[in-house]
Amino acid sequence: MNHAVDTRRVLIYLAFAFGIAWVASLVIALTGGLVDSPVVLPELGVSLALVLLTGPVMWAPAIAHVLTRLITREGWERAFLRPKVKEAWPTWVAAWLLPAVLTIAGAVAFFALLPRYYDPSLTTLRQMVAETVPEGLEELNLWTLVAVQVAQAVLIAPILNGLATFGEEFGWRAYLQPKLMGLGKRRAFLLTGVIWGVWHWPVILMGYNYGFDYPGAPFLGPLAMVWFTVTVSVLLGWLTVRAGSVWPATIGHGALNGVAALGLIFVEGTPNTLLGPTPVGLVGGLGFTMAAAVILLLLDDRSGEGKTGT
Repeated sequence: MNHAVDTRRVLIYLAFAFGIAWVASLVIALTGGLVDSPVVLPELGVSLALVLLTGPVMWAPAIAHVLTRLITREGWERAFLRPKVKEAWPTWVAAWLLPAVLTIAGAVAFFALLPRYYDPSLTTLRQMVAETVPEGLEELNLWTLVAVQVAQAVLIAPILNGLATFGEEFGWRAYLQPKLMGLGKRRAFLLTGVIWGVWHWPVILMGYNYGFDYPGAPFLGPLAMVWFTVTVSVLLGWLTVRAGSVWPATIGHGALNGVAALGLIFVEGTPNTLLGPTPVGLVGGLGFTMAAAVILLLLDDRSGEGKTGT
């Protein structure tokens, strides 16, 4: 195994990726946090926090990628930008569908283990519909809405969300992960996941994903986030190596974001967000944990960057 890691470029990249995102997060924290952030576009109801999250925070890894290459004069070889759909179409299909399958599996596990939080009458969805529809809908119609939402999340969300998730994937999977491949694929996937999780910590401490209503808040949330990003990093890292392209990981990340909240439709009461039912919970994320375990077990751990390409 080749243990060579370009430490200098990795450190420069991380300085930019963390520096940009954490400075933007500090601005959010100092201007009201995620909840009381000032509105900057009143006609659209857009807050400063939303602008900073979808801008400098989410795009910090991609910006760091570009800046590191420019500063170190690395060039643009092995940037993982070629889609390679024809050569790697099975990987694209897996990226498109697996996040939904694994998210649903985790939600099922959550409600099976904690059935007191399962609401078969879909009260949450019914209340949401009641805000826009004068009369209540029949039960069949509610389940039809669930089916439509799942279909939309699987078919459309990966593309729409991919416009945003590219900002992260072009950094983590197309730059940092390849730089760590000298440690072997398993270590590269896992270490990228740990770094990715820690990078989220400022917004998690402000209540993102987990809120504050859980035991050990807000400090256990960041640790749970690291576990989640490690498991997802294994999946997205494997997809990137298999395809030799960042785009399946971008699609997979977008698909995950599109379907992640599905379990909340079936919630009754106030479950511990560290557990689920969304995949960022330890139980809700069991699908991704199992997938990561299988990948790590069967993975050829020889170092290398896969089928690279510009």
